[in-house]
Amino acid sequence: MEKSNSPTPEPKTDYRGMPQLTRSQASWYAVAVFAVTVVLSYFLPGYTITLSGLLVVIFLSVFVPTRSSTLIAAGTSLAVILGFMALNLRGIPLTQVWMEFYFMLLLVVFTTLIVLYIKSLIRHMQFDKSHMTSLFENATEGIILTDDRGVIILANPAALKMFAYAAPELIGKPVEVLLPKRYRAGHGQLREGFYKDPQNRSMGSGRDLFGQRQDGTAFPVEVSLSAYKQRNVQYVIAFIVDITHRKEIEQSMLQQQQQLEKVTNDIRRLNAELEAKVEERTIILKEALQRLEQSQAELSEALDKEKQLSEIKSRFVSMASHEFRTPLAAVLSSASLLAKYTTSEQQTNRDKHINRIKDSVKHLNDLLEDFLSLGKLDEGKITAQFAPFALQETVGDTVEDMKGLLKEGQQIAYHHEGSDLVVSDKKFLKNILINLVSNAIKFSDAHTTIEVHSRVNGTTATIAVTDKGIGISEEDQKHLFSTFFRGKNALNIQGTGLGLHIVKRYADMLHGTLHLHSTLNVGTTITLDFPINDIGHGKDDSGN
Repeated sequence: MEKSNSPTPEPKTDYRGMPQLTRSQASWYAVAVFAVTVVLSYFLPGYTITLSGLLVVIFLSVFVPTRSSTLIAAGTSLAVILGFMALNLRGIPLTQVWMEFYFMLLLVVFTTLIVLYIKSLIRHMQFDKSHMTSLFENATEGIILTDDRGVIILANPAALKMFAYAAPELIGKPVEVLLPKRYRAGHGQLREGFYKDPQNRSMGSGRDLFGQRQDGTAFPVEVSLSAYKQRNVQYVIAFIVDITHRKEIEQSMLQQQQQLEKVTNDIRRLNAELEAKVEERTIILKEALQRLEQSQAELSEALDKEKQLSEIKSRFVSMASHEFRTPLAAVLSSASLLAKYTTSEQQTNRDKHINRIKDSVKHLNDLLEDFLSLGKLDEGKITAQFAPFALQETVGDTVEDMKGLLKEGQQIAYHHEGSDLVVSDKKFLKNILINLVSNAIKFSDAHTTIEVHSRVNGTTATIAVTDKGIGISEEDQKHLFSTFFRGKNALNIQGTGLGLHIVKRYADMLHGTLHLHSTLNVGTTITLDFPINDIGHGKDDSGN
């Protein structure tokens, strides 16, 4: 029950037209009923009249919000019951008096508890109602409630402000008054279709919607619809957001994009004109330079060119020696051994060395093509060809071919662990191994052992080459795989600095990683980890 702030309260009426008691009215009615009950109990003794009046007094306390009013009514009622018993002890059996007293007491207690529970429910309802009212009144979105005829029955302040209406001007009108005139004719059919199959619809819903203010101006909106039924009447709630500012921003962005496209096209046109002019000037400049080059025959220029040519030749010879020495050594070794097998019974040995010579020559040719195509490697024109092969046999043959480069007393110890069959690029792997082993031989002293270890573990293979050579400083290790880089302690040893760079590029193409561990004057270990079951890359065109 609402509390009246007026000093002379008047009966209130809710939205259904039903009268409501104020707190003051309920209090006066309770006092009046209590007085009548006391008088009747005195002149017309009977517990029915007394009990009925007292219960009415307790029930009237429902209209007074405080718990104390109900407790006071209950306490007063108990006092009246005691007085009633005291006045009616004469001529009535004591057992009957106590039975009536207990019965009246029980009814008063239960009635008090029921009234207190009802008050608690009312407080909760009023609390929820106040919050719902605050939410409705203070919402920044416009909220419109319509009935099953499309008539507006509620509108919050945000909606009234948005459409520039006062509440009496909008309540009771069809919802179509909020639409531009060009949409009103078809909206009724759409509304009826929605009422037949109401579904919650989110903001926007992929369409452009517009509202119309009271002065006739239209503006873009987003509308979210929700429906519910109450007493068999379909109600629809519309949540409305004015998106005029957003549309203005979108329009501004569109215009800016169009302007940007225009500027871009202008820049492209200017660039094309500039490129044409640059090309024309370049041709003129080239012709002038050509004439200048023809006219200059100074000795210093000739000497510079001679030095450059000499450096290029030196680099090529060094790099060719670095990359091709091992296959040539294998050819020389096999050719020397081939001469020793002169009988027909030794044809198997001859075939073995002939095949090794063929493989070495083919490998030498492949190395030459890859070496001369280092630029193509940067451009991505050289790709890995994955296929299955025996890892232990490949590494063993490569190590065997490298023995022709060993210094006096040097040895190569090879060990393998795990399974043998892998899927990878055999040629890249041999190139990597040749580079690593040849470096180990070159940078190790005589009478030392170079260890080569291969291991297959699940889906990964590992190849490690360990030497007891001069080692690499920590400072140089950061740049070791760069092009033409050489360590400070290796400047007096022949090399171009391309070997490990090529190794790094090949390792990347095998989807592998390189790990370097080195200590000056102790030795170096370079480890290659690479996947070995890349079946998707390992199949050829035939699916094998």
